[in-house]
Amino acid sequence: MTESTRSTPTAYEITQREKCFQGFYRLDKLHLRHELFAGGMGKEISRELFVRHDAVCVLPYDPKRDEVVLIEQFRVGAVEKTPNPWLIELVAGLIDKDEQPEEVAHREAQEEAGLVFSALWPITKYFPSPGGSNEFVHLYMGRCESEAAGGLHGLEEEGEDIRVTVWAFDDALQAVRDGKILNAPTIIALQWLALNRAEVRGLWS
Repeated sequence: MTESTRSTPTAYEITQREKCFQGFYRLDKLHLRHELFAGGMGKEISRELFVRHDAVCVLPYDPKRDEVVLIEQFRVGAVEKTPNPWLIELVAGLIDKDEQPEEVAHREAQEEAGLVFSALWPITKYFPSPGGSNEFVHLYMGRCESEAAGGLHGLEEEGEDIRVTVWAFDDALQAVRDGKILNAPTIIALQWLALNRAEVRGLWS
C-alpha cells in the first residue's frame, strides 16, 4: 500500500477544554493530541475553537421563471475587507433551538424574504472554516414563486435590515463570475444549480 492510499487516521483525545469567552458565540481553547499519518499519536497541541450553532442556507429558485431570490444585508465580517460590506447572500439562519434544518429553512424564508417554499432540495453539507470553527452548514435549494418577491424584510428585534431582490439565473451566475457575490454558500449554490438546472427544471416545472 502506498502512502497516498493508506487509511486516514481516526484517533484523537482532548486533554483539556477551556472556555475563553461566552457571548452570542463562544470561544474555547482545546488542548489535544491526534493520530499521525505515519502512525502513533502526535504531541499535544492547543487550538482556539470558535463555537457556533450549525447553519442552514437556502437558494430560493423559481423553476418556471428561471429566477433566484437573493438578499442583501450588512455583514460585520466584511468591514475593512471589501469596499462595501453589504453582501449578496442566500436566505439563512442558525439552528439555535430544537429544530430540524428543514424547519429553519422554511422559517427563515418567511422572516428574511417573505417567501414560502413548496419544496426543498438538499444540495450538500459542509464545514466552511474547520481550521478554527465548528460551524456546519446545511445547504438547500427552495422552490418558490418569485414574481411577487422583493422589498425590505428582517426581524427588527434582531437588528436585521434585509433587502430582497429577484435575479434572472444567468445574471446571478454572471455576478459570481464578476466577483460581485462574495458569500461562499451563495457561490456554491449557484454553481450547483448551473450544473443541475436542467434536471431541477424538469422535475420542478
